[in-house]
Amino acid sequence: MKIFILLAGLLLQGIAMAQSSEQPPLVLNYDYVELRFVDVDSNGGDGIRVNGSYNLGNNWLVVGGLTSLDFNGNVDTTTWELGAGYVWDYSNDFDLLSSLRYVRAEADTPIGNADDNGFAFSAGARGLLTPEFEIRGSVNHVNFDNSDTYLELAGDYHFSRQFAAGLSVEFAGDTDIITVGARWFFR
Repeated sequence: MKIFILLAGLLLQGIAMAQSSEQPPLVLNYDYVELRFVDVDSNGGDGIRVNGSYNLGNNWLVVGGLTSLDFNGNVDTTTWELGAGYVWDYSNDFDLLSSLRYVRAEADTPIGNADDNGFAFSAGARGLLTPEFEIRGSVNHVNFDNSDTYLELAGDYHFSRQFAAGLSVEFAGDTDIITVGARWFFR
């Protein structure tokens, strides 16, 4: 419930900022921090995800994130990742991008704890369908002891140059993940 209140507050701030002044056309920005509410359908889990990206220049990015999930049965997982990405300017409104990240996952259960390290690779596209509506799609592979490949589709509405909110869906085998969140662009 606290997450929904926080997201509603961020959404209202974005609407207010969008109404404040006329701005030049939106361009894709890779300097952001985002907060997302995560719902894992098949396992009854939910939690939060914090992601970020920073443009180093010459199309190179630093990317990272932290996901904390709570599952039924007193199982908690924490996953953090840190890596680099590269952006190919495909057109004025669309980019192709990829990233390679080091990933560490930890699980706390009533019968013990476990952790695993690995790498994740993502390749996809990001673009503006309209001046305010952005879409993203990517194929992602995570290499742990049990590797997984999944597809992510997402859309965000840009209320201003600094604020966007939207929805993403991840399809991975028997597990689907839905996230709702907001992004704040700091440059």
